[in-house]
Amino acid sequence: MSDTAVRDDKAKVASSRLPSPLSAVQPAGWAEPRGYANGMIGEGRVLFVGGQIGWDVEGRFAEGFLGQVGQALANIVAVLEAAGGGPEHVGRLTWYVTDIEAYRASLKELGPVYRAAMGKHFPAMALVQVVSLVEEEAMVEIEATAVLPAA
Repeated sequence: MSDTAVRDDKAKVASSRLPSPLSAVQPAGWAEPRGYANGMIGEGRVLFVGGQIGWDVEGRFAEGFLGQVGQALANIVAVLEAAGGGPEHVGRLTWYVTDIEAYRASLKELGPVYRAAMGKHFPAMALVQVVSLVEEEAMVEIEATAVLPAA
């Protein structure tokens, strides 16, 4: 499938979704966060997305840390879309990484990977290093909590 066809398909899915019921919460006087929100508030149906790792539907892992991040985020978007939502409905992401230095070293390249899946939507986030994940090849696991408009 061409890049244009993928963009067209994403645009069709996005236009069929209801608007996000979420708004960022920013305490007065605090510096604006970059790439995340300090808090999110919303009302609607709550979707809890279990931890997604960097493998595809056939269980093949993407190559490298950034590849796995991109695939994990794409997997989250697939679950959101199955529920009638999209990235704009995510209120919180919790990232678990096995190598914090790999994360820190990839910050510049991480932005485009994140935006390819999530667009310019930056929910509340936490990121922690863990000793390991259940799947030995997994370098990252990401959980999401989303609020979709009431049906």
